[in-house]
Amino acid sequence: MSDTRLSFKEMCAKFDVTPRTLRYYEYIELLRPEREGRSRFYGAKELARMTLILRGRRFGFSLEDIRQWLLIYEHEGTEAQMREWVTLADKQLVELAEQKKQLEDTIAELQNLRDETAKTLG
Repeated sequence: MSDTRLSFKEMCAKFDVTPRTLRYYEYIELLRPEREGRSRFYGAKELARMTLILRGRRFGFSLEDIRQWLLIYEHEGTEAQMREWVTLADKQLVELAEQKKQLEDTIAELQNLRDETAKTLG
């Protein structure tokens, strides 16, 4: 592991998150920075966790799902974590496909309504 350590401000800038978001991730124990007095420092482990958290959010996972998934690594190791990841990803792929279908249906309905309205205008 690298000996890279980022300050709170540097962590916010690196991951383009607000201080409020970073504090919240600490509050719900997704991140556990080192503390020196009032200052917080984020090492390689926390940077890796933050990358996984943001990737999980981008894929639509809840923070609780992400927290549970990260805990599996701490308690059961990489293989168990990867097995759970596949299960979560399978469920999320189904959910995203359903959202995509709903969005496509909404777009088609809106397009049809728009076209019908445009025809009445001449």
